[in-house]
Amino acid sequence: MTSFLPCDSPLAVNLPLSETSSSAKQLPPRRRFMRQLAAVSVAFGAGSQLSGCKLSHAQALSPTAFSFLHGVASGDPWQDRVILWTRVTPGENVVVDDNTTLWVQWQVAHDRQMQQIVTSGSVLTGAGQDFTVKVDAAGLQPGQEYFYRFTLAPEGGASVAARHSIVGRTKTLPADDVEKVRLAVFTCSNYPAGYFNVFADAAKQGGFDVALHLGDYIYEYEADGYACDLAQKLGRVSQPENILLDLDDYRTRYAQYRSDPDLQALHAQVPFICVWDDHEFADDTWRDGSADHNSLMQGPFSLRRAAAMQAYHEWLPIRTAEIDKIYRSFNFGQVLSLYMLDTRVVGRDQQLQFSSYCNSDGKLDLASLRRDAHSPQRQMLGKEQFAWLEQEVEKSSARWQVLGQQVLMARMEFPLPVALGKVDRFSYAAACVRSREANAVADDEILLAREKAWLSAPRVPCYLDSWDGYQAERERVFSLMQKLHKNLVVLAGDTHNAWAADLQDHTGRAVGVEFAAPSVSSPGLECSYPEIAPQKVANAMCDMIPALRYAQTSLRGYMIIEADSEEVRCDWRFVDTVHHRNFQAETKHRMRVIAGQRKLTDIPKQ
Repeated sequence: MTSFLPCDSPLAVNLPLSETSSSAKQLPPRRRFMRQLAAVSVAFGAGSQLSGCKLSHAQALSPTAFSFLHGVASGDPWQDRVILWTRVTPGENVVVDDNTTLWVQWQVAHDRQMQQIVTSGSVLTGAGQDFTVKVDAAGLQPGQEYFYRFTLAPEGGASVAARHSIVGRTKTLPADDVEKVRLAVFTCSNYPAGYFNVFADAAKQGGFDVALHLGDYIYEYEADGYACDLAQKLGRVSQPENILLDLDDYRTRYAQYRSDPDLQALHAQVPFICVWDDHEFADDTWRDGSADHNSLMQGPFSLRRAAAMQAYHEWLPIRTAEIDKIYRSFNFGQVLSLYMLDTRVVGRDQQLQFSSYCNSDGKLDLASLRRDAHSPQRQMLGKEQFAWLEQEVEKSSARWQVLGQQVLMARMEFPLPVALGKVDRFSYAAACVRSREANAVADDEILLAREKAWLSAPRVPCYLDSWDGYQAERERVFSLMQKLHKNLVVLAGDTHNAWAADLQDHTGRAVGVEFAAPSVSSPGLECSYPEIAPQKVANAMCDMIPALRYAQTSLRGYMIIEADSEEVRCDWRFVDTVHHRNFQAETKHRMRVIAGQRKLTDIPKQ
């Protein structure tokens, strides 16, 4: 998050655990960097082939040697296969080292009782991948529900019972004759900020084809960092307590998040399709750095990024050919094609800073800001990813083209007086209301002179971490969809608040719509305006920003997306608290877009 919220398959890299131990963290920054660099070099040279001794027979067969403390998960479904995931956790008395490996059996069945086995096998895991297990289970049928589990079984006929994971449910992508697709969409799940009641409600709702997580699956801050005020009271203090820097740090944080029972319940019920945002790395990450990374004190960002990427691939059920390229597509028959984009790491140029265009007197160099924000050289996706997107969209025959990505694509530009702090957003919103009243009676004398000046002022991009800071590339995306006559729906996360907007190109032509998800637990605009009614805040945002059609700025929740050949519908579902286990959930708003119309309409409450 930045200034938009005033409150502000084997892996290629295996860093040896010895290089990420607590003792290594005490080294001076340069010495620590050199040790990490050596570890990465060895890892890239050796690849990720697991080798070394297995556990002793007695230790491997002990019922308490390992357990499935982090549940099971599935993800990245295709029509004939799906990724299955678990982790085996060594017991307290089990001694492991970098060479420790063990075999884990897996099964896929038609029934929850695991009697009608469809496919099965064994997979090797070990310390080199933090004892996580990932299987690409193939040979499945399209659009089918399946159940799966993992087993640590005794060897050699020993009289020790097999240890099973819980049974998970998954589903393959549908065939072309599917009529409707139902998605649950999440973003910004911050463990210390509150309970994951949003995940709990989604698990109760059920009936989803897939769950999408648009990023900020974890947060990298230290234990007393962002949104941790109630962490001690809630029993959700971040582990490790330091800011995440190396592989051991990121692994520990993922292990903590994946211990959450509500997140485990949802993972066990529906396949996930995930993409990272910045906090899986560091705040406001871009291709070669982050706003919150100090290379002199913390070493090169490239090492931190490599560690974060490895932990992400270890702990999430994701399928990619290359560890740093997570953009990929999923086809739900003829209804929709989903493109999960990386707008954060692989191609993004460094963000512009609004403050860089203001002098000491508060005067804004608007021409320079606009020139740089519109520069054709500025990239969000990067040339390779954009070329891939263009190729995928061209060959898609689905009714809907859906972009699953991180940051807002709609034009969220602020009026210049608001951006410069000359007038607050609520006074500006009141002037907008008075302007509508004046237009209704054809009497602009209703407006005060200063209000007329506010309303006639130009608009400026303020949230430059979003697509507003990469406007030429946004136009290229819009042009692509227009050229191919596609129905565009954009899904976004990142801001912690719920939004809906009509998408328009620079000429004002309608090109699609955007649905933006609220956070699972990270605070929103309510922390900036604690004394102001949330609806007034939301109304002010919609009055101030013409593209906005809906805003909810104070509640945590998720989106339910339903698509068929005629329309895409979005339901925003919210929980009333993330600070107590007892909660109520409610669908508070519904909108839809009709094929060919490229604009949003409200769905009346039933």
